[in-house]
Amino acid sequence: MPARWAGASAGVATARVKGVAREAQDAPAAWSAPDFFGALPLTDPVRRAVWEAGYRQPTPVQALCIPPLLAGKDCVGQAHTGTGKTAAFGLPIVERVDPQAREVQAVILVPTRELCRQVTGELERLSRYRGINVLAVYGGEGMERQLRALGAGSVQVVVGTPGRVIDHIWRGTLRLEGVRICILDEADEMLDIGFAEDIDRILRCMPVEGRQTALFSATIPPFVHRLVQRYLKEPEWISTVGAASTPTARIPTQIRQEFVQVAERDKLAAVEELIQTEPGYDRVLVFRRMKITADRLAQQMQRKGLSARALHGDLPQAERNRVLEDFRAGRIRFLVATNVAARGLDIRDVSHVLNFDLPETADEYTHRIGRTGRAGKAGTAISFVAEWDYEPFEAIKSHVGASLHERELKLYS
Repeated sequence: MPARWAGASAGVATARVKGVAREAQDAPAAWSAPDFFGALPLTDPVRRAVWEAGYRQPTPVQALCIPPLLAGKDCVGQAHTGTGKTAAFGLPIVERVDPQAREVQAVILVPTRELCRQVTGELERLSRYRGINVLAVYGGEGMERQLRALGAGSVQVVVGTPGRVIDHIWRGTLRLEGVRICILDEADEMLDIGFAEDIDRILRCMPVEGRQTALFSATIPPFVHRLVQRYLKEPEWISTVGAASTPTARIPTQIRQEFVQVAERDKLAAVEELIQTEPGYDRVLVFRRMKITADRLAQQMQRKGLSARALHGDLPQAERNRVLEDFRAGRIRFLVATNVAARGLDIRDVSHVLNFDLPETADEYTHRIGRTGRAGKAGTAISFVAEWDYEPFEAIKSHVGASLHERELKLYS
């Protein structure tokens, strides 16, 4: 761990946030830059957008990352999805980008289409009074809208998945000579799913001098550290998950972790027992390893009268969007997803994560169960341990320790 790592617990972060004096929910009739959102040096148009977006005080990652990013420094931020990372790098972008300049000045790279759309929506809210144009660039949809926006020369900020960004660079429709800010969001996930070469190509198309680069990641494994050493210049190191590097340190305490020993053939019956014997299974994210088994389980659950849909990379983008919107709105109770499909998703109020198929590594376990227990709310993660799962389960258990509790099924009584 770098010596200059700022091991910032929530308490330390809170201690650095001054001037949070009001929690009122209604903006003043006449805008007058109310005293809120700490002492962060934001201009009035941005503070107004922050107010209307519902923010009242900074989260730890925002309190710690916004000042150095506003000062133009490179930054490495270790924080989970759902802790306010988007505003942590989005607000400095909104403040520093010139809305009068007809060129792309900031690029944000993200691992998935869903996260691309989420980040774009957040930046649009935060920049509404600055007149900045933000464009989402991702695969799975036609190029026409993206080509029109880029061709008009009115886009200042691009949020994109690496593959589609490379596409536009090769076509000559996205020029990066004017980029002054580059953000790598969910860097560990981008590298884990094979975007290392694309990221390298994209960064080499940007100016070296005068470019600010920031990287955000839930974990800082060696391959992420190498990326930092290659492309960031004397970065500030900031963590809101503590200095310890084990998965245990990164799992929020409000997530109750349970495991159930169950035969493979009995897993669906186990799901039925769990939801019949305990209330509160309101919005459940169910993990399977493969697309075909995700489809199969969703169909089986539907035949049992359970509201379920599958989410994976083979679905057309429009259908993926509909499934996610239905899940967020509560019209779908069970979302059966593969690892890749669920990466980067920021879905609020997930009551349960169910590892129908046990994750293969402790890091994968940590990423999965972090989809519940967001924003300080309680959540439950339940893992099924079947006949062939004991080796990976022992590895997970050795990292998680005493916080993992066994639950017995009446099915086997």
